Amino acid sequence: GFTETTDISEMADLGIPLVVDIGSGLIDSACPWLENGPPKWLIGEPAARQSLESGAEIVTFSGDKLFGGPQAGIIAGKTELVELCAQHPLARAVRPGSLTMSALQEITISYLERKGSSIPFWEMSTTSVDELKERADKISAKFTTETNATPGGGTLPGVEIPSAGLKLAGDHVEFFRQQNPPIICRIDNDQTVIDLMTVHPSDDIFIDAAIKKIH
Repeated sequence: GFTETTDISEMADLGIPLVVDIGSGLIDSACPWLENGPPKWLIGEPAARQSLESGAEIVTFSGDKLFGGPQAGIIAGKTELVELCAQHPLARAVRPGSLTMSALQEITISYLERKGSSIPFWEMSTTSVDELKERADKISAKFTTETNATPGGGTLPGVEIPSAGLKLAGDHVEFFRQQNPPIICRIDNDQTVIDLMTVHPSDDIFIDAAIKKIH
């Protein structure tokens, strides 16, 4: 495992081209696209802008995960170095298609216009627990529960986001999966948990209908 982490600025002082892979796709630790700034669970996550300001000449990250777009790899940084990457023989083989480029463009415009709420990941992950509990109560108050959501091991390993949803006794995962549309849930201590953070409010009616089939 890791025993020590070197600061980007220290590496930059060596005077050689520095490439930093931040992985997750957080583009700015200040989160200017969010009205209330960065959430607490995001503190300490490396970001593209700050990495470049610290001396990195190239930063690579995912187009999905915290960036919130389609699955892709993004190379950002000094123009002349990015252009060199684009000239590499492999660039043509791994270049994204038009659909991926279109989706990346839409997400990027949302960031530029400071419309974080229009990006599904940020809309979901910044929803308050009280709002989620209110939705759960409307579906079935007797099953309302507080829980924790995880953004993913490859993005923020070990980090949990306070959330809320519904908890039913027993294993009903297969039942919910067979609904139309399928409802994806998880098992926690022999209980079925539906985390509403990952459910759009317009889909609550499907969860309500499915629960009524059981109870």
